[in-house]
Amino acid sequence: MKLAPALALPLAAVMPAAMPAAMPAVMAALLTTLLAGCAAPPPPAPSGGLAELMERPAERLLVEGIRTYDDGKYAQSEAALRKALMAGLRSGRDQASAHKLLAFITCTSERLAECEAAFRAARAADAAFALSRSEAGHPLWGPVYRRTLP
Repeated sequence: MKLAPALALPLAAVMPAAMPAAMPAVMAALLTTLLAGCAAPPPPAPSGGLAELMERPAERLLVEGIRTYDDGKYAQSEAALRKALMAGLRSGRDQASAHKLLAFITCTSERLAECEAAFRAARAADAAFALSRSEAGHPLWGPVYRRTLP
């Protein structure tokens, strides 16, 4: 490895004359350690990506369910989300997301028992599941969500 001109100077040229005798060795070790860290190869890229994800039917259905929910097409969204869960979403977090949207849909259509079941299923799928503060404060599903808290 070729060093930049400033780094190629002998240590004596950049150290004060009053420096303790052991200091050049310490500085050399530190410099070697720092340079070794710079020369490390980058970590490997994560395997898979969106294209690979979209090849899996359950995950593709989840994306469709989220998209149609965002578009206000709640009946289509509910159908896609239920199919995604039945098709076997791999990630617990993805399962929780599907259940959360199902809870929102069922609460807004006054199917409160289904809404509560969906919140419980979301927590069962992902122990870290929680609504954001604004979501938890929603007048329709907020009270149902709070009933499901441990």
